[in-house]
Amino acid sequence: MTIWQAILLGIIQGLTEFLPISSSGHIELGKFFLSIDVQENLLFSVVLHAATALSTIVIFRKQIASVVKDTVQLQWNEGSQFAAKVFISMLPIGIVGLLFKPSVEMLFEGKTALVAVMLLCSGGLLLFAHYFSPQQGKDVSFAKAFVIGIAQAIAIIPGISRSGATLAAALILGVQREKATSFSFLMVLPPIFGAILLETRDYLENVSTLHISISALASGFVAAFLTGMFACRTMIHIVRNSQLIYFALYCFLIGTLSLIAWYYG
Repeated sequence: MTIWQAILLGIIQGLTEFLPISSSGHIELGKFFLSIDVQENLLFSVVLHAATALSTIVIFRKQIASVVKDTVQLQWNEGSQFAAKVFISMLPIGIVGLLFKPSVEMLFEGKTALVAVMLLCSGGLLLFAHYFSPQQGKDVSFAKAFVIGIAQAIAIIPGISRSGATLAAALILGVQREKATSFSFLMVLPPIFGAILLETRDYLENVSTLHISISALASGFVAAFLTGMFACRTMIHIVRNSQLIYFALYCFLIGTLSLIAWYYG
């Protein structure tokens, strides 16, 4: 992978991580069209997700600091309740990661047709959330946090948008839009950093298997971080103004075009 390819994929990751159009799906499509070795997938994907996770921390730094401050007081206050809900939302993806890790990794091995079909599913989910979600105004309860966590676990499939799935689930459950957005973005931080630690361990145990240069990894990280900052702020505005339907149409379009491109080689 060249530095310019890494930068391009970093930009794709940063722009699509927060927009409900599947960052993993677009990364897979990007690798398909750029003819990049699929052996580089896992480590590079983890690095790009670390970059967008850092951009999330920067954007939501005040809320994160408030939650941490409330939690360390060891009292059942608003911050500690939020932290508990995030923990509950992690359970489904934690179970999937522990029990089905080899199967999950196989999903990131050049399955372009799967990505295309899942993009169509993402579009359908966003369309459903736009037209059939009840009146918003509720908070994220513990039960809702678990259901949103299930949506996050399903979104591990490339082509299913994590932000799209979790936001759609929250809106369908009647969660107020701004609360749905912040919870969707913050709930992913612990799983991402957990994955980073695991993959770092695997890398240190198998350094000789690395098929990508450090400079390419660093370039992709910087590109994903900067574009992630922009996309995160943009997504907050989009959800507030009920504009998710445009991304449903985008997923339908890209999914269809990708299926056609895959079919014709």
